[in-house]
Amino acid sequence: MVGHVQLGEHVERAGGDFHGPRLGPPGEGQRGVVHAPGGAAYGDLGGDALELSSGITQGFLSPLLKGLTETLKVTAADLNWISIANLLASVAFTPVLSRMGDLYGHRRILRWNLAIVLLGSVLVGFSRSFGVLLAGQILQGAFAGFFPLLVGVLRNRGGKGGGDAESRRGISYMVAALVAGIAVGLVASGFVARTVDSPTAALWVPTAAVGLALAVTWPLLPESAARPGGRIDWAGGILLCVGLVAIMLGLGMGGLPDWEWTSPRTLGCLVGGALVTALWVLGELRTAEPMIDVRMFRHRNVVTVSLVTMTFTVPMIGLQVANPVFMGTGPAEHGYGLGLDPFAIGLAMLPNLLAIAAGALVAPAVAAAISDRLTLCAGSLLMAAGYVASLTWHGSMPLFLTGTAVAGLGIGFLQHSTRTLAVESVPHDRTSVGSGINELLINVGGSVGAAIVLTVFAARTPAGETLPEVGAYTTSWTICAIVSLTGAAISLLYRTAKDREAHS
Repeated sequence: MVGHVQLGEHVERAGGDFHGPRLGPPGEGQRGVVHAPGGAAYGDLGGDALELSSGITQGFLSPLLKGLTETLKVTAADLNWISIANLLASVAFTPVLSRMGDLYGHRRILRWNLAIVLLGSVLVGFSRSFGVLLAGQILQGAFAGFFPLLVGVLRNRGGKGGGDAESRRGISYMVAALVAGIAVGLVASGFVARTVDSPTAALWVPTAAVGLALAVTWPLLPESAARPGGRIDWAGGILLCVGLVAIMLGLGMGGLPDWEWTSPRTLGCLVGGALVTALWVLGELRTAEPMIDVRMFRHRNVVTVSLVTMTFTVPMIGLQVANPVFMGTGPAEHGYGLGLDPFAIGLAMLPNLLAIAAGALVAPAVAAAISDRLTLCAGSLLMAAGYVASLTWHGSMPLFLTGTAVAGLGIGFLQHSTRTLAVESVPHDRTSVGSGINELLINVGGSVGAAIVLTVFAARTPAGETLPEVGAYTTSWTICAIVSLTGAAISLLYRTAKDREAHS
């Protein structure tokens, strides 16, 4: 997840996106698949450890941001670079790692992926300067490859015939376990920060999590022995990374001092990135083995799922920092907020996280009962209802947290459904690439949402103040509700197999 808000001259951002997978039970009757010793239990143990480590890596830093300003001698605005560095690294790592997994083996690339994230986590733990922390965050951004690679492992275990049902169950468990990891990261780092005298002790939380995951998954993950062959389109990969990184940088920094939306550097990043991305598209259309087959976007369902992915990540990530800041604002001093301390904020975020996990777990059953299209629509409507509840009852803690839980249930539906449908839209030998495309769209949608909230907060922060007026929050919740309703409308364009038969 990536989010940022501007609080007067102070800006706080939190990075990360939902990445992380789970191994479902092994399929039977597969060809060219090597199973880990010990069967499903060992494979599931490895997948769970990886999911938890991914979530912890994404969630541990949020409670520590304020304290880092004093420990590392940086301003809150400087902390923007933490999420920006993490985001840009994720955008660069995702397509390359995904394609390498499909070509050379998902387990092989995943092991190196884990090693990169572990190295980054060690750097974060040793951080006594802001530069070292940023370097660690860049390497930690490789966790963006976890989800596509493990989805590749999962789907190949299901075989080419009938593995989608198993993949759907596995993806639902994956999202739930990942969210559990985020919750553990929030609470664990907050607890360590509160109880240990060292101001940087909590920075070691992800090292412990990723180190354990590497030890557990190294011998246990199964490998897909049947590989399609081919090569990596390095020229296309470089163009894609340059284009997306430029766009993400413009969205991430836009609205900050020296990065006004009309400034040459912001416009240069956005326009230049768009032009490079367009050049990449033209190149991919002429390449025999493209990094990403852009022809997939000619299909109605692929476009629909992609747009719904972006509409649900705009509010999900756009409010990632705004809501915790609202929870921590004292009503006695500012006239609004819940007045919670950092540890209490972490606990207050649990209803939303638990609801996301619950939504992901029940999503396969819901889709089987009412169809994929209506599940997408229901998820978006639940998110809209949750944001309307936050808008209406933000003065009451129980009702406000209930609203975040309702929105979380919708997010869980969409986390599962969009990721599942994105994977099922591609051939088995492009599984990780299909999942990687979805991860890129999550980053794009989240960056747009973060930019929207940043602009709203900048406009509603009085001169000389560090916190915005309450109107910044109500406006943001309203926009998020509208975007979610838009996603509900777009989701109705999705056509199920029955719909296609009826129109044939």
